[in-house]
Amino acid sequence: MGFVLCRKTMTRMMLLLIVTMTWLVAGDAEGTKPEERLFNIEKLEMFVDELPHIPTLHGFHIVNGVLKPKSLQIGMFFKKWKFHRDLPATPVFAYGVSKRKATVPGPTIEAVYGVSTHVTWRNHLPSSHILPWDPTISPAIAKRGGIPTVVHLHGGIHEPSSDGNADSWFTAGFKETGTKWTKTTYHYVNEQQPGNMWYHDHAAGLTRVNLLAGLLGAYILRRSSVETPLKLPTGREFDRPLVVFDRSFRRDGSIYMNATGNNPTIHPQWQPEYFGDAIVVNGKAWPRLTVRRRKYRFRIINASNARFFRFFFSNGLDFIVIGSDSAYLAKPVSTETVLLAPSEIVDVVVDFSKSTSKTAILANNAPYPYPSGDNVTDENSKVMKFIIKHKLESDTSVIPRKLIQYPHADVSKSVRTRYIAMFEYVSSTDEPTHLYINGLPYNAPVTETPKIGTSEVWEVINLTEDNHPLHIHLGLFKVLEQTALVETEKFKDCMTEKIDAVKCQISKYARGNKTAVTAHERGWKNVFKMMPGHVTKILVRFSYVHSNESYSFDATQEPGYVYHCHILDHEDNMMMRPFEMVK
Repeated sequence: MGFVLCRKTMTRMMLLLIVTMTWLVAGDAEGTKPEERLFNIEKLEMFVDELPHIPTLHGFHIVNGVLKPKSLQIGMFFKKWKFHRDLPATPVFAYGVSKRKATVPGPTIEAVYGVSTHVTWRNHLPSSHILPWDPTISPAIAKRGGIPTVVHLHGGIHEPSSDGNADSWFTAGFKETGTKWTKTTYHYVNEQQPGNMWYHDHAAGLTRVNLLAGLLGAYILRRSSVETPLKLPTGREFDRPLVVFDRSFRRDGSIYMNATGNNPTIHPQWQPEYFGDAIVVNGKAWPRLTVRRRKYRFRIINASNARFFRFFFSNGLDFIVIGSDSAYLAKPVSTETVLLAPSEIVDVVVDFSKSTSKTAILANNAPYPYPSGDNVTDENSKVMKFIIKHKLESDTSVIPRKLIQYPHADVSKSVRTRYIAMFEYVSSTDEPTHLYINGLPYNAPVTETPKIGTSEVWEVINLTEDNHPLHIHLGLFKVLEQTALVETEKFKDCMTEKIDAVKCQISKYARGNKTAVTAHERGWKNVFKMMPGHVTKILVRFSYVHSNESYSFDATQEPGYVYHCHILDHEDNMMMRPFEMVK
């Protein structure tokens, strides 16, 4: 299937020209292009910065011993940030209650089950972006200047008007808003299962650059009545988020992002994936953490644009996985490696008393792009270093035999099956131009209208060569099976022509080898890695999974929800579709 290069208005062409010329001439006095002014990352010594403690904001008040809803004011600010001791300070966009307190990642919001958190997200960003953005991929564009932003609480189950729709963006002071903008203050009801989420920018066509600039942070929902009896590691020292992402830098410390697209005559700047050379954890490149010989809990978030991580410890320590994305598992799973796609979260316990060495490197060996890209380098194969104290300590925390058992996912009660096909389109030089779901752009009319309180089977057909982490807003799902396609090219040709899995007789082709779902990924998830050349069957639940009850809000309201690939460069270039809930 080919593509059509649409010619838009003179305004759009002028924007394209301005952006292209700005980044082509951006260089030093000798005319050096940005690509030639990269910081030599090999000169940076690893493990010299301490792992930062991310600031915490409580999403609740305590009044006379009673928990009450709380309203937060969180801004987005332009400031400078030190990612490494020996790297010049980097211009970033950062979340915080003030410019001085703003951090990368932003403050961790801690909320409590059943107690609402209200957040007014305020845009204090300058009129122009610090990174190159591409006007040809239908981004949000403010007619009067300014940087469009909107916040999505990833993994959150809440009303559509608080979901952070890509077209609900706003600029500084709410001077300009998107076509689906709703309100200034978001309401997070916090009535879902306890677990880990993260918040990040979600503006149409700008998500990749806004996150790359620093707009991301963790969100934890606690429920003491079910979590305290588990006796897992707790407290600021022993229960820590690890927000991991990759970045490259120029010699002046600024974030490097290639300013030239792989199809520059079509998209002057857009490239299909962003990969950085330095691995950043909690805002520091390759940090170190001194730990005691006891158990620690780490809530690991992959906040990269496109990089997959396959984590392992250099000294052979195991991860004890207790949660995946925003939900606990039914029981702990021990594993030596954890593969984490962009936006996935894994909740693990690591017992350093089991270590036979004084140090342990948290390492990575995932190819990029995943799964058939380049092998890791020395720089992006290292994540952080743990320095393990010699003395064995008393440790009252435990790894329980059972965690939290949620109601069974009953496939027989699903109300329908949907086929979700992932396409990639290329130019005459075989370079990607855009990506669609079911052959449709993001702004095409809604085709999915699930009913509140029901379950649906979605068969996700990946017709590309990349692994795409599919994220569904609102709904949680369980992965049922992963089946390889046979006669793939024949099926792909039919799908490209008809874009209809039933008419293309998918049952004839979805009969290859099956890949077992990894043990720690068999619980409820909101992101899953869709293998290339495979059909992945998932059961999506549109109700609270911990109670099977309907939502406490009206999920049918505008502007609805979306599902999309969470490789941000794909999401921004049309690999996202809207859906609307019905009663």
